[in-house]
Amino acid sequence: MHILVTNDDGISSPGLAVLVRAALDRGHTVKVAAPAEEYSGASSSLSGEEIDGRIALVAAAPPGMPRDVDCVGVKAAPALIAFLASYGAFGQRPDLVLSGVNLGANTGKATLHSGTVGAVLTAASHGIPGIAVSITSGAPQHWDTAHLVTRFALERWETRPFDEWILNINVPDVAPERLRGLKPARLAGFGAVQAQIGRGDEKHIAVTYSAETGPEEPDSDHYLLTHGWATATLLRAPVDDPHQTLRTIAPDALGITPRDPSADDAAPGPLGDVTVDAATVMRRT
Repeated sequence: MHILVTNDDGISSPGLAVLVRAALDRGHTVKVAAPAEEYSGASSSLSGEEIDGRIALVAAAPPGMPRDVDCVGVKAAPALIAFLASYGAFGQRPDLVLSGVNLGANTGKATLHSGTVGAVLTAASHGIPGIAVSITSGAPQHWDTAHLVTRFALERWETRPFDEWILNINVPDVAPERLRGLKPARLAGFGAVQAQIGRGDEKHIAVTYSAETGPEEPDSDHYLLTHGWATATLLRAPVDDPHQTLRTIAPDALGITPRDPSADDAAPGPLGDVTVDAATVMRRT
């Protein structure tokens, strides 16, 4: 299997080598293509430094990287790198994208903003499964724990791939012997930070960030991670509501009436069995 390794911390992050070693341990081939500079918080942005339709590349030698691994820095967000890889921009189209190891956890609602997670979600939307891996510390002391968890996750994925789903893994920065194990978890109901807006002026917004807290949720990724567990959460690339909730809320929320199926032969539109005539739409805009 051929694996693309990327991240949002940039090509100089030691977390790349951790994922590469795990992939090589499992007998896979690897290509490293990561942002030339840090792109934390980029989510699924497709931004990049483009000149005349060409994305800039830079030579790279990430710290701790095993010998003979092909690495390149890309002046682009991680999601754009995954997007380009799906079209063969870095050689063979990858069978899997590994993203990380991110410096800091990606739990709860914070996953929405994560460039680490955004890369694998973008890959999944183009038919390539992915695994995002993060560690709780910004200056990790126990990379070996992240390596062992990633290797285990790869082993499981090889026997049971998860198709359009991606796996979001978070690892506590503890010694391997102190790790309690790996548990499935749901996303915590809150994000990583909250903001306080202070007095600004015409040219500035005064903002202060602080850690966000919420009620303890024993089955959530945040709770389990802070209690010594590595966590695994399945995520999906953007999809519509499989339960078509809008079919039931639309009449009240949008002030419209259910569609009469006998009125014409047209199939239900994007609102399910709810339809809106043009005059009503124009009147409400």
